[in-house]
Amino acid sequence: MILMSNFQAKIKNHYIKLGYNVLKIIKLSDNGYPDLMCLKDGISIFIEAKEEKDTLKPLQKMRIKELNRNGFIAFCLQKGKGIVFGSDIFKNDFKTW
Repeated sequence: MILMSNFQAKIKNHYIKLGYNVLKIIKLSDNGYPDLMCLKDGISIFIEAKEEKDTLKPLQKMRIKELNRNGFIAFCLQKGKGIVFGSDIFKNDFKTW
């Protein structure tokens, strides 16, 4: 069983309260995809959750860029910093995270 960090759980609960179905992406055929996938009304949001001192890997940056290029909302949300990479459509919503 893969455990979810407290920070990931906080993000998941936030999106569930907004009416999204939230899935933790554990392992796909390719590496580097974001941790969480949030789905609602035809909208897909991909979120890479990072703890305060964790860093975004080059492959993760590439996947986020790829998802954004393909029309999805994808970003990295870092604890204590908010959105640090990717789509900034929700930047104001996460300034204090």
